[in-house]
Amino acid sequence: MFEGVSIKSKREIEIMRESGKILRDVHLLVGEKIRDGISTLEVDKIAFNYITSHKAKPSFLGYNGFKGTACVSINEELLHGIPKADKIIKNGDIVKIDLGVYLNGFHTDAARTYAVGECSEENFKLIECAKESFFEGIKLADTEHRLGDVCHRIGEYIEANGYGVVRSYIGHGVGAHLHESPDIPNFGSAGRGIRLKAGMTLAIEPMITKGSYEVKVLNDGWTVVTTDGSLCAHYENTVLITDNGAEILTL
Repeated sequence: MFEGVSIKSKREIEIMRESGKILRDVHLLVGEKIRDGISTLEVDKIAFNYITSHKAKPSFLGYNGFKGTACVSINEELLHGIPKADKIIKNGDIVKIDLGVYLNGFHTDAARTYAVGECSEENFKLIECAKESFFEGIKLADTEHRLGDVCHRIGEYIEANGYGVVRSYIGHGVGAHLHESPDIPNFGSAGRGIRLKAGMTLAIEPMITKGSYEVKVLNDGWTVVTTDGSLCAHYENTVLITDNGAEILTL
């Protein structure tokens, strides 16, 4: 442990690399299958079948009572959308898919935002900004920097592009538990927070909105939406801190 954060051994890192490969590939498969007319439950089944066929388990299934393998969230929905047979993805939607893989005692966690069919330039820019902010942040994810440097860079990039930075939901450590220390907000002060150390594994996940950054949970107790109904995007990878910078385990 380092300042309350789990440091993974070489063996544990190798397991997480294998888990990360499965997660990378299931996202690639889901990205190919998403289309106009598919239900979110069908998407969920595709992910479940792929993960379990590789002798792994879906991290989210049953977690705190969640009923799916994938969180499938459409348009103004940001997180934790419950897969349903009657929830149909349509042309023009932007769909957030969040997935976790549990393999031999360790989790990895990653999310993507997919454009379905025709995507306006405006919506494409939103999706790309979430992704690009992640890569901006991990430029500082090394043993020369503190966690606050990463968080600050992500938030600074998002706001410079005119989008809102969600405050209520944040990234986290990941490993033997799906959610571990430290908390990783997508905003903060440079030079603050714990110093990053080789062997830390972090789920870094920018979440951005076109309008207000305020969000709320629907009556189903899970689905998180923007309070103003604006579109939003989510991009996440599990990252290993090494002596040579960040290694992305889920790409």
